[in-house]
Amino acid sequence: MDIRQLRVLRELGDLGSVRAVADAMLITPSAVSQQLALLQRSVDVPLTRREGRNLVLTDAGRVLADAGASVIRAMADARAAIGAFHDDPAGTVALSAFHSAGHAVFSRLVDRLPPGADGVPRLRLSDEDVSQQEFPALTARYDLVLAHRMANGPAWPQDRVSVLPMIEEALDVALPAGHPLAARAALLPEEVADEPWVTSRAGYSPADVLAAVVAVTGRPARVLHRINDYSAVAALVAAGGVIGLLPRYTARPAVPPGLVLRPLRGVAAVRTIDVLARPEALRRRSVMTVADTLRDILSELSAPRAS
Repeated sequence: MDIRQLRVLRELGDLGSVRAVADAMLITPSAVSQQLALLQRSVDVPLTRREGRNLVLTDAGRVLADAGASVIRAMADARAAIGAFHDDPAGTVALSAFHSAGHAVFSRLVDRLPPGADGVPRLRLSDEDVSQQEFPALTARYDLVLAHRMANGPAWPQDRVSVLPMIEEALDVALPAGHPLAARAALLPEEVADEPWVTSRAGYSPADVLAAVVAVTGRPARVLHRINDYSAVAALVAAGGVIGLLPRYTARPAVPPGLVLRPLRGVAAVRTIDVLARPEALRRRSVMTVADTLRDILSELSAPRAS
């Protein structure tokens, strides 16, 4: 049975004629008759009978019309409930972020959307250390996924997820302050190619940038350590003996004294930071509030700093 067929049956019982039902539902009489015929095929007792020129309900038809009215009311209640869910400004929002983004934005997000405040989304925060191609799948478990990909890399699968662009972020060369290259304003691939490196595991942004350095220079990278945590990378670089790559904005909280960042020219060293979500999640007011707040925070993080 289809709810439209049940509504036609109910209206016929209340209004008494096919023409009156058609007028009330803004459809043609033939469409009313078609819906009634389809409903009749789903039951084995007559639902209507002719009474003069009018079509009226049988006893079985009245029973089904009454039951259908309950179904129609339940569907209206369900629509109202989902509408309230979509419009609730304080709905729960599950957000995941890659590690450095979580470090940079989570505390700021909670500060702007304090727990327990009236009309404020309830946050459920998680960090997910995944390779770039695995971010879209996280939208099955989270309302919003803060993700990154290299700007020249494969696009997000927009047939599966919606994409809210946030910012672009360069990966800079991290050096001890006393390193000879630290005196330069920017660095070229051939200047860093032979240095000892700490980089990420394959599939993550630093490894992608270092692979580009190798491709441009034709010289293999001397990788001593593969570490994904940017705080550990920054600490190793500051201690001396290796150089690395750190995101310009999201890794700022991890940069200790004695470490400097220098832009890398001549290779693709920029990644995009986006929010991924399933389209239905973005219909919720609370989800969009969190997404808009994230955009504000990241825009502030990436704003030029006063010297």
